[in-house]
Amino acid sequence: MKLISIVGHSGSGKTTLIEKLLPLLNAAGLKVATIKHTHHRVPLDTPGKDSWRFKQAGAVASMLVTPQALQLVADMSAPHDPVLLAQRYFSDVDLVLAESFSQADCSKIEVLRAACFTAPRSSEGLIALVTDVAAVHAHLPHFALDDVDGIVKFILSQVRG
Repeated sequence: MKLISIVGHSGSGKTTLIEKLLPLLNAAGLKVATIKHTHHRVPLDTPGKDSWRFKQAGAVASMLVTPQALQLVADMSAPHDPVLLAQRYFSDVDLVLAESFSQADCSKIEVLRAACFTAPRSSEGLIALVTDVAAVHAHLPHFALDDVDGIVKFILSQVRG
C-alpha cells in the first residue's frame, strides 16, 4: 500500500483535486482510500445512539456496521500519523490519499495556487507540485492545476514503481 498526502494552504483546491483523481485512479484499477485531517471539531457520532452510548460508557473504540458500510469512532492517544492510520485501517487497498498532513513523514504532492499563497507549505517528502507558480521547487515535477490526467499518470508511476 502506498500513501501520498495532498497538502497545501487552505482554499488551494486539495479536496477538489482528490475528488477529480479518485474516479481516474479507480478506472486504472486501483483500490483507493482517503484520510482527511482537520483542526476543526467535528461530531463523529450521534448523541443518544448505541455506539455513542458505548463510547460514553468507556469504550476506547466503537464500530457501527450496516449491510453497506461501517463507521468507526475511536480515541486517538498517539499523534495523527497518516502512515500508521493507513497501515492499521487500510492494509487492503493499493493507495491511500491523505489530505492536509503537511508535517507527516510521507510522500507529498502540494497544491500551490498563486491566488491563495505563493510559498509552499511543505518541503519534506515533497514529490511533485500542482501549481500555477512556476518558480517554486523547480527540480520537482510540476503539473498545471487542471492536469488531472498527468497527475494520475504520475501517481500511478509512484504506486506501481
